Amino acid sequence: MSKLHNVRGRITYISNHAKQENLYAVYETTDRHYWTELARFNQQEFQKSGTEGKCIEARELIIALPESFPDLYNPDKLLQMFTNRFKEKYGVECVSALHHNKRKTNYHIHLIFSERELLPEPIEKIATRNMFYNEQGKHVRTKKEILDEEGNIRKRCKVIHKGEVYERQIFSIKDKHFKAENFLDTVKQDYTNLTNQYVRDKSQR
Repeated sequence: MSKLHNVRGRITYISNHAKQENLYAVYETTDRHYWTELARFNQQEFQKSGTEGKCIEARELIIALPESFPDLYNPDKLLQMFTNRFKEKYGVECVSALHHNKRKTNYHIHLIFSERELLPEPIEKIATRNMFYNEQGKHVRTKKEILDEEGNIRKRCKVIHKGEVYERQIFSIKDKHFKAENFLDTVKQDYTNLTNQYVRDKSQR
C-alpha cells in the first residue's frame, strides 16, 4: 500500500493506454470529478491543520494475481469483482486498473481508494460576522491585517461577508481504519481468500 500525494495524476497514469504497455481493464466506482473534489478538499484540510510534510489525497493497493487468470477470466469482470469487494467492505470510492508488466510475468491490480466518504448533504458554515483571509488563505482577526499602505485589500486576500458561506464540507473525516496497523494484513487475507476461490489448480493457491 502506498500514500498518494497527487491522486489525479496517479489515476491518469494507471488508466492510460499510452502510459501502460499491457493495460487490460479500468474500473471506476464514481466519476473523475469526484477525485478532483477530493484532492481539493484534502489539500484544504491539510493546509488548515498546519501539518508538515505532504498531503495524502488517497491510498493505493497493488494486488498480485495468479498468472493463470488471464486465460481463465474476463479482465473487466475480474477487476470489477475485486474492486467492488473493497467498496462493499469499506464504503469508499475506488478507481482500479488491471495490468501486466512488460515481460508478462506479473498480473496485478492497482486499486486507488479514498479515505473519506461523500456526505449525503454538504455541511455549510455561515459567517456570523465579516471574516478576513490573508494571501496564504489563513484567517486573520481584523481587516487591517489584509490592507496595503493605501488602505486597499491586497491581492489574493479575501473578505467573506456576514451571512455568506465560509466553509463547505462535502466529505467525511478520514477513516482512521485505513491507518490502523492491522488494516493491510486484513486486506491481504481477504484478497488471498477471494483469489483462492478462483484458482483452479490447487498447487497455485
